[in-house]
Amino acid sequence: MDWSLELVAVPVADVDRAKAFYVEQAGFDLDLDTTAGKGFRIVQLTPPGSACSILIGTGFDQAAPGSARGLYLIVADIEVAHAELAGRGTDVSEIFHFEQGRRTSGPDPERGTYNSFVSFEDPDGNAWLVQEVNRAV
Repeated sequence: MDWSLELVAVPVADVDRAKAFYVEQAGFDLDLDTTAGKGFRIVQLTPPGSACSILIGTGFDQAAPGSARGLYLIVADIEVAHAELAGRGTDVSEIFHFEQGRRTSGPDPERGTYNSFVSFEDPDGNAWLVQEVNRAV
């Protein structure tokens, strides 16, 4: 039996602000924005090409806004991803890789898979890491 991860809740303080960030700056697609009674709103957003979406909203999550860590996005070209994020006004880190356990500026010199990164945070401080994977994703 196949199991697939399709939705991850990301806690935010201001749904409209977060929705604008993810659509306008991170380039996610807006799949759904709906309410079901007072105090309950769900907004589902999907990164381009991803089978997994994120969920932001009110009335369903008890986690503190900004507490999500370890959110990874996988891309085929870290330089293109960095340019797209920066071009949309996202406060994105420089491209970096690790050498002998130390963070080093620039992409991995050999462009080895899993070795080049950028990072960014949403307006609440939820942390994202974008990782280059040189294979079909």
